[in-house]
Parts: sequence; C-alpha cells; structure tokens
Amino acid sequence: VQLVESGGGLVQAGGSLRLSCAASGFTVDGSIIGWFRQAPGKEREAVSGIQKSDGTTYYADSVKDRFTISIDNAKKTVYLQMNSLSPEDTTVYYCAAEILRSYRGSLLAMAAYEFDYWGQGTQVIVSS
Repeated sequence: VQLVESGGGLVQAGGSLRLSCAASGFTVDGSIIGWFRQAPGKEREAVSGIQKSDGTTYYADSVKDRFTISIDNAKKTVYLQMNSLSPEDTTVYYCAAEILRSYRGSLLAMAAYEFDYWGQGTQVIVSS
C-alpha cells in the first residue's frame, strides 16, 4: 500500500494550493481517504475526507467553504483544493486511508486512529 502526496509549497495568504494523494496497493472503492494536518506540538487534526462507496465527504469546521475534496477514480488520486489560505493553515498535511470492513453509513467524522495507512506528508506554508 502506498499513498504519495504532492502539491505542497509556499503561498501567500489568500492564495490557493491543490494537494494530491496518489493511492496504490488497495481497493479505493472500499475505503475512506482523508487529509489530516499536524502542527508541531499539537495533535493530528482531521481536515477532510471522502468515502468512495457513497461519495460522502467530511470537512473540519475550520476549512468548510474554503477546501474541497475530490477523487479521480481512474487515477486513484484524491485531491484537496485549498482556497483562501491563511497562515493558520501552515503545517504538514498527511494523506491517509482507512480500509472499511463494512459500510458504516455516511462519513460524518474522522479520527486518526481509525486510519490504516499514511503518506509521508507534504508541507504547506502560508505567508502573511
């Protein structure tokens, strides 16, 4: 199983970035693929996720109306479009996959401990 993130970088406040997560080695159909972020000294925070089976999505309150998650089924790649970025969004972003053993309903929340596989992370820096 491999999750490879890309798209991080340096952007000015108010700008945009698009993160990509290329998945391989598992069936995306039966999984949730999400994005987390973790600032130094803080817990890993769920940012957004998408459940492939029913298309439901999750967004943290802090990113609603600014970030959009999507999936390219053919490429097995999940994207996180981040708009109106602020310095508070500066941190390392991680892609993660949870392999679902059974359908649990719409995606309403995400917890890091539930995810089975993680990418290496990509740094996002938003300058003021």
